[in-house]
Amino acid sequence: MHNKLLRQAKIKEIVTTQVVSSQEDLLEKLRTEGFEVTQATLSRDLHEMNIIRIPHEEGYKYILHQAENSQAIAHIIGMEIVNVMNNECMVVVKTMPGRAQGVAVYLDRLGDSHILGTVAGDDTIFVVPDNQKNISTIVKQIQGIMAK
Repeated sequence: MHNKLLRQAKIKEIVTTQVVSSQEDLLEKLRTEGFEVTQATLSRDLHEMNIIRIPHEEGYKYILHQAENSQAIAHIIGMEIVNVMNNECMVVVKTMPGRAQGVAVYLDRLGDSHILGTVAGDDTIFVVPDNQKNISTIVKQIQGIMAK
């Protein structure tokens, strides 16, 4: 646990002081600082720490997802969503290529959303509702994000 706290503190320091565009880039920076970490562990750390990847003028960068920049993030996430569809048991969200995982993390963290969880590929997210009755509410909430 002690190593995890040190590692996560270093991750926070790196993403708040440098432009980090990929997990591979972040892994390399951590290794330079003496942290041997696997990609799977880093991915879990980023999820736990609420660190997301957003578009940047030179590609993408990781940032801490905090309340003070949530409107800006919602706007960016909204631009990355292409379409929202549903049937009687699930919601499917189509995103720009390569952006499904970042959008899924955002959707997983929405408060009071009726979303049990998400599964993301490259440009498609399966959103599992807490109840079939709440599917239209989830669709409207995601469409609201698209409009921001």
